Amino acid sequence: MTLPSRFQKEVHAHLSQNQQQSNAPSILNENTTPSKPRLPHSAPYSPKLVQSRLKEVLNKHSNGLWVSKLPQLYRDLYKQDLPSEALKDLEHWTHICTVEKPCSTKPQELLLYPAKETSQITPHSAATPPTHDKSPFHHKKPQTQRSSATSKSSTPASPRDLPPEVKQKLGELLLKYSSGLWAHALPKLYQDTYKCKLPEFVLDHLNLLSDICTIDYPMPDNPKRAILYAKVLEDENRNQSGLAGSETKEAVERSLSSQTVPPLLIPREEYPSVLVVEAGDTNSVILRYIGDGYSKAQEKLEDEMREFYGQDSNKVALTSPLTGQLTAVCAEEEEEILRAQVCEVMADKVKVHYVDHGFSEVISKSKLFELHEKFYRLPFQATKCKLAGLESFSQEQAVLKRFESMATGKILLAEILVRQEVPLVVLYDTSQDDDININAACMKALHDKSLESPLKVNSAYMNVNVTSVCSDGTIYCQVPSRGLTKLNEILEKTENYLHSQVTSELLVSRPFCGKICLAQYKGKWSRVEITNLHGSRVVDIMFVDVGVQASVEVTELREIPPPTLRDLISTPAQALKCCLADLPVSVGSWTPDAVQWLRDTALHCSDCSLKIAKVDEPKRLAHVYLFTSKNFHDKSCSLNQQLADSNLWSHQKDVFLSSRGPSKSLNAPTNPATIQTSSLRTDGQDKVPHTPKRMSSPLGSQSAPPGSPPEQLALPPLLELPEIGQNLDVFVSVACHPGHFVLQPWHDMYKLVDLMGEMILHYNKMEEKPLKVEKSQVCAAKLENNWYRVLVKGVLTNGLVSVFQLDYGKHELVSCTQLRPLTQEFCQLPFQAITAQLAGLKPRQWSEEASIVFRNHVEKKPLVGQLESVQEASQPWDRKVVIYLVDTSQEERDIWLHDIMAEFTDEMSNAA
Repeated sequence: MTLPSRFQKEVHAHLSQNQQQSNAPSILNENTTPSKPRLPHSAPYSPKLVQSRLKEVLNKHSNGLWVSKLPQLYRDLYKQDLPSEALKDLEHWTHICTVEKPCSTKPQELLLYPAKETSQITPHSAATPPTHDKSPFHHKKPQTQRSSATSKSSTPASPRDLPPEVKQKLGELLLKYSSGLWAHALPKLYQDTYKCKLPEFVLDHLNLLSDICTIDYPMPDNPKRAILYAKVLEDENRNQSGLAGSETKEAVERSLSSQTVPPLLIPREEYPSVLVVEAGDTNSVILRYIGDGYSKAQEKLEDEMREFYGQDSNKVALTSPLTGQLTAVCAEEEEEILRAQVCEVMADKVKVHYVDHGFSEVISKSKLFELHEKFYRLPFQATKCKLAGLESFSQEQAVLKRFESMATGKILLAEILVRQEVPLVVLYDTSQDDDININAACMKALHDKSLESPLKVNSAYMNVNVTSVCSDGTIYCQVPSRGLTKLNEILEKTENYLHSQVTSELLVSRPFCGKICLAQYKGKWSRVEITNLHGSRVVDIMFVDVGVQASVEVTELREIPPPTLRDLISTPAQALKCCLADLPVSVGSWTPDAVQWLRDTALHCSDCSLKIAKVDEPKRLAHVYLFTSKNFHDKSCSLNQQLADSNLWSHQKDVFLSSRGPSKSLNAPTNPATIQTSSLRTDGQDKVPHTPKRMSSPLGSQSAPPGSPPEQLALPPLLELPEIGQNLDVFVSVACHPGHFVLQPWHDMYKLVDLMGEMILHYNKMEEKPLKVEKSQVCAAKLENNWYRVLVKGVLTNGLVSVFQLDYGKHELVSCTQLRPLTQEFCQLPFQAITAQLAGLKPRQWSEEASIVFRNHVEKKPLVGQLESVQEASQPWDRKVVIYLVDTSQEERDIWLHDIMAEFTDEMSNAA
């Protein structure tokens, strides 16, 4: 049976896309797990935030604004796309704006005016969170309901006035966090930044801040968990294109000389492929985007130019070239014709810049021809980007040399952090087994190698401080050295600077993987590297000088102060990664008992010593014999030998047993070296899991003993669905075939993102408590770098557990050690996964080809659903809906998915 040609293309395109995704860097996959939906740049859609921004825009255009101009203006002001849903909601936001149709013959030409009543709108009170608008793409609630909700949630303002200087400082803080800031983080952030206390009444009267921020409540039952979004005012120096008035002279000249060439648009995908051309400065790296709208469009243009200028009648010589003029150049090889811009005119030669390839050369004037107007339509393909994190070292020769060797001439992936004229990016090389962060690698080129921790075979070191023990048996140590001494001196200067200066400039407002900054460890500021991002408010970090991992809120990070930046960046990490010689290091080879014994023994020792047996240079991993005394001459006294001789070690298989019950040491008193700061969340798997001694609570004292039945959990309320026949906005997280797929309600997706961020902060600071896993149990599970609410479907004999993600609808296998009890705090939000079946089709056995076509149309996409029926069940995860799906992304028509699938089955039948 032959697949119809139309759908063959779809299946092929889908398979090609999957192939490309398989080549994406693993570090990027960690940032967003496969089950977590990719949201558009402006998602999740928050009507309150958009309404607030719309009011600001209209205040600047009180005489009216064409609706067609609104998306570009919104993008220029807020660096985000205006959600398409907002355009459909405009006419219903009568308290914000008025929509008029001045041209009856052209109904699409709409004018937008600010509503007369805008200034009379009462802000929501902090004490009573507002009711979120759940309007779908097409079906809207009556305005009377919205007005009622608004007035009901309004309360009188606080009798106290907020001092102007306090409001100004809060405005500065909020501007640093464009993706929003948790209100509860304000007091500590304010204290750390301005060295004074935030007035206590502010958190109880957030409505006092309504003129400088928008207030959102992702957890309606907890109004103190509000998110504040800064209101960004339009820069008076900003022109209509959104470019600052401080454009470089080069950019202005280029703009004036190429007015008829459209600007190059930044790709919409999150990680576009780029070809790196060259970099004389990391703040202006020349590159070309790869893909259909870029490199392929350029190839097509050059084919057309070769054909056009291949006819002598079209070759009009450019006899008097002018600086800045565009021209067609006959290149040396294979009679290529390229677009170029004249840079400098000499006697018989001219220097030109190839606008699509990014390099310049001096050529004979005889090779210049007039550029025909039809070749002005494609934007210049060579563009620039700035490498994030390297701004202060943009012209360092060591950095540029490293970049040249690692990136120039290669196709890489670019993570675009800021979409501006010169985008801020992080580059990744994914061609090797291990993905390489180019920015981080270039930063390491600044290291002073004489300050690295010494790694000499057969060398012995005393006064060693074991700072971390990981679950695979690897350890991190600090060895006395010049580097450690210098680091402590620089950190002391940094600490003094941060205590003496009052500035908000050092807040980390734009985190990215590989960034080096500061976080508190044992009450002092220490160097960290960001290793993973969870949304915009939570990050995973590694304390590079002690080898401890943690999860923190972005507000707890600080930039390295300028006076100590170069010294801290040039000092290599002082945590020496080691493994115990003669003992294996691999996942699963160490039992929790063995790891706990090593932690209790080594981390409690104030004076360890070690001897280096061998060094794995590429990984800088030292194989060592570790001692808790100075007797490093006798290997029989080493911790290595003690472990090998203990009952934790199996000589038969040369691995640690994994079936033993908890040992006594699991309830041992806590480790005094544990981080003594409430802001640090250490991940229990690879980090020190003890409770500080000052709390003196043995493991398990705050929960039921191991083996006891789990506490009865009050499950979240059922997810509210609209009436039969009504619409709802959905996101398809999983699509097997039309008979089985999983939806998530679009409007509340941002609440789920915030919930998962809170779960990461909570569970990554928990102790490793044994959990008796039972079938049908609801708990929390760690999958890759995120924590999910899951249902246990089955317990396997090999220690793995089959779970169902209650918010994303995916089935996964996870180790039983990665499960934790789900607390009631995380049961406010209804489970977000809705199992569904496509309406309008007869039940049937769907072929793989049909399933691919369906997945290609719906998976990981926002759609509109029209509810046909609901099959209720005793448990929320057994509930099922039958629903029509509609793709409303095209302006000219809506696409009903059951029509697509019906057409596919008809063509399949005809082809057979």
